[in-house]
Amino acid sequence: MNELPEYYFRIRENGAFVFRVNPENRQRRLEMDQIAAVNVRNGEVKPHGGRTLSDADRQVIDEWMEERRAELARREMSDVQQTVERLNLTAHWAQTKATDDQLEQVTGDLLMAMHDLRAVLVRKAADRLDKAGTA
Repeated sequence: MNELPEYYFRIRENGAFVFRVNPENRQRRLEMDQIAAVNVRNGEVKPHGGRTLSDADRQVIDEWMEERRAELARREMSDVQQTVERLNLTAHWAQTKATDDQLEQVTGDLLMAMHDLRAVLVRKAADRLDKAGTA
């Protein structure tokens, strides 16, 4: 087994539970002691069980949150790029392979979703132009 990390982050929806890893106890079992819960969205760090986090704990947690936010941002952009690709593949499917019945099943939902997306993109583009014009 590779060398164990000093900290372990159990990822959850908005962040993670942070554990300090203790590989050396009397029973030679791996122990993980929860020291904090972190929220990546708002940056909140809650020590667990009345603990006081050390400066080293805080530094590791802050570095993890920064890396996690960067990873989530990369994933989000990848999802958007995949959505563009899926839209192109869907257009090709609709034009070349879809049956009338299949199109009947999805046309309304697709049109509503695309209308909503178009409205958001147009509004955001106008906001950017307004900001650029006032700068």
